Amino acid sequence: MVMTDVQANNYAFQEIETRWQAYWKANKTFKTEADGTKDKFYLLEMFPYPSGRIHMGHVRNYTIGDVFARYKRMRGYNVLHPMGWDAFGLPAENAAIKHKIHPARWTYENINYMRSQLQKMGFSYDWDREIATCDPGYYRWEQLFFIRMHQKGLAYRRESPVNWCEKCGTVLANEQVVGSGVCWRCDTPVTTRRLKQWFFRITAYAEELLAECDRLTGWPEKVVTMQKNWITKSEGAEIHFPIEGSDKKITVFTTRPDTIFGATFMSLAVDHPLVLELSRSASQEAAVLAFAEKENREKRSRIGGEDFEKEGVFTGAYCLNPLTGRRMPIFAANFVLMEYGSGAVMAVPAHDQRDFEFARKYGLEVVVVIQPPGEKLSPENMTEAYVEEGTMVDSGQFNGMNSNEAKEAIVRHLETTGLGKKAVSYRLRDWGISRQRYWGTPIPIIYCDTCGAVPVPEKDLPVVLPLDAEIDETGRSPLPRLSSFVNTTCPSCGQAARRETDTMDTFVESSWYFARYTCPDYTEAPLDRAGVDYWLPVDQYIGGVEHAILHLLYARFYTKVLRDLGWLNINEPFKNLLTQGMVIKDGAKMSKSKGNVVDPDDLINRYGADTVRLFCLFAAPPERDLEWSDQGVEGAYRFLNRIWRLVTENRVTIAQSPAVINVSELKGEAKALHRKIHQTIKKVGADIEDRFHFNTAISAVMELVNDAYGVIGLGDKNSQTLAVLKLAIETVIISLSPFAPHIAEELWQTMGHKELLSSASWPSYDEKAARQEKIELVVQVNGKVRSRVEVDAGQGESEIKEAALSDLRIKEWIKEKEIKKVIIVGNKLVNIVV
Repeated sequence: MVMTDVQANNYAFQEIETRWQAYWKANKTFKTEADGTKDKFYLLEMFPYPSGRIHMGHVRNYTIGDVFARYKRMRGYNVLHPMGWDAFGLPAENAAIKHKIHPARWTYENINYMRSQLQKMGFSYDWDREIATCDPGYYRWEQLFFIRMHQKGLAYRRESPVNWCEKCGTVLANEQVVGSGVCWRCDTPVTTRRLKQWFFRITAYAEELLAECDRLTGWPEKVVTMQKNWITKSEGAEIHFPIEGSDKKITVFTTRPDTIFGATFMSLAVDHPLVLELSRSASQEAAVLAFAEKENREKRSRIGGEDFEKEGVFTGAYCLNPLTGRRMPIFAANFVLMEYGSGAVMAVPAHDQRDFEFARKYGLEVVVVIQPPGEKLSPENMTEAYVEEGTMVDSGQFNGMNSNEAKEAIVRHLETTGLGKKAVSYRLRDWGISRQRYWGTPIPIIYCDTCGAVPVPEKDLPVVLPLDAEIDETGRSPLPRLSSFVNTTCPSCGQAARRETDTMDTFVESSWYFARYTCPDYTEAPLDRAGVDYWLPVDQYIGGVEHAILHLLYARFYTKVLRDLGWLNINEPFKNLLTQGMVIKDGAKMSKSKGNVVDPDDLINRYGADTVRLFCLFAAPPERDLEWSDQGVEGAYRFLNRIWRLVTENRVTIAQSPAVINVSELKGEAKALHRKIHQTIKKVGADIEDRFHFNTAISAVMELVNDAYGVIGLGDKNSQTLAVLKLAIETVIISLSPFAPHIAEELWQTMGHKELLSSASWPSYDEKAARQEKIELVVQVNGKVRSRVEVDAGQGESEIKEAALSDLRIKEWIKEKEIKKVIIVGNKLVNIVV
């Protein structure tokens, strides 16, 4: 490409960026195929929901990834860098209601617009691998996974509570329940209903998911900790409490079997299936229902907080303590969760703080069964529960034992008598995937009055989501009312049957998309083993920390399931993980509701994509929040203009410089600039590769630009100086290219190169040339700076010590004093203690 006179004089970013984007697209510059002769590198950013426009959070995320992808490509790796769309979800339905437009049309129009925005940013995606999860060609395989999981018992159906709006006659997602627990559309108080729903048995993989957390060495420690905490393994016992007057029993899991003799009442989760049954038989149903509705409203404002009043309601029923025979009243309590254990807690108020508070509120018995060392607790005088270890009392044959030792003894006794057993429990619950929504993947199940729930035959996949459905203003899914979709025949017996009208949780689509990128056009099976075996696992995954638990956990689970079903040969999907910070403006995260959004299109039109990229990378390290600054954007733009002038104003002068630099002839500023070139190559590479410290890498390029201008200002320059200057300018361009690829490609051509810079090799550095010849050391006496000395780089401690002690100023400070020790801190400081 030939530079025009206009380009030579001005940084015409719009013309430059448009031309290079068109070139990359037309020539498929970033198209990738498996190549066994090259080391692969699979880089992936979390794909976006096609909401309509990309925002600065997208820009930052994808720019971070693009820098690494471009850098790895220049380092000789075969880089896979794909993009696609997490295209199903509730916002499309909401938009359909608001704008009177079909979710499919809204989604695909948004995809087209957002794709054009991403292309304007110059991201190096292989667009031939683009996927949209709402495409039947994608979700047909998801339905196949469901069927195979159903065959293995990993997909099953059971009752589960949902949010219900009586006025709208529809199920609400959690985000549609607003304020004090009312419907977002009509302000009707939301109630809870129990519906049969589909689940994935993720708990079958709980132990493996937890154990392999320790192998996620390329993940941030805080994310690994969040994963571990979400799974949480607890060891203890399952204990059976017979229900009085019934042949049923309540099974609890407890980590404190040593306290069973102090259990005085039973607490059940409000949504425990026994609560209504027990209250109904005891004529307490009205009171229990009233409490349940109150709790359903209030729990949404607690969001898992611990600091709330412990409340409950008596069900009217009793159970029996299996070891003491004590009659224990059964309560529905707001602090017990169905998500943990069995949703039932044996309440030991003397030795559990929540139980203690509850017992005091409702006048329930407190029995001490563990006494602390050297002290005797009395239930009447206790102001809080005693939760530490101690000596067993009032515990039958276990009296006098240490409470920790008694745990094992009591469990053995329970097992011997058939009253319980040793058990492990996980906080992790099975994954509920049913959504009573329209815009999602249909669950491939047919219901027959004779045969029950029957999977759709694999040959009949995909079950296509009908696009002739219309969503009314209530937001109810149209699928149950669409006879052309619902009515079918049973594949087992041929009788009239009906399709499942629930759709899958959109987390399902994002749990395996990274694998489909390796073979997006493969039609024989969900995954081409040749493709997945070459590309997976993902070498570097990048996304927001808000996805640190569910998305990543589900992707890990899905990977293990697909491995066990024979489609993958890996245990973990993502080798390395980077969670970038948020984009902050005026002290808050950018959002439409706060009115602090910056439109990327406006910035691109005003400054160019390279400026936007450079600012996002220079303003803060990736893992930290980025504070928006208009001045910072201006500064990035000025820096690119400065580089433009550096090249265009000096290219003629340096064009005839020698091809080979004779290092031995270099002196003064030329020698220093040559050293700076190699230091810059070393630092930029290390900052990108090892630390993702793009801000300091860019800072190193800025320093090289400054030094280059310093040599330009020297006046007359010999041929070797010009050769060094040319190398410095080309190093600036190459080092800048992952960050600002458009201007770098343009300037590379300007320097006379024929090949694409994006296909060029990353430069190597000479360690010897990069080494500083002299270093300056601060010299202290008793911790106070007294002088500075210069020594040759690479000197040993004995030489450094001798130089410090030989310094005239230091000699004056020490005089005849005794030197106790000399402390040398790297190549920076010497502290002489006298």
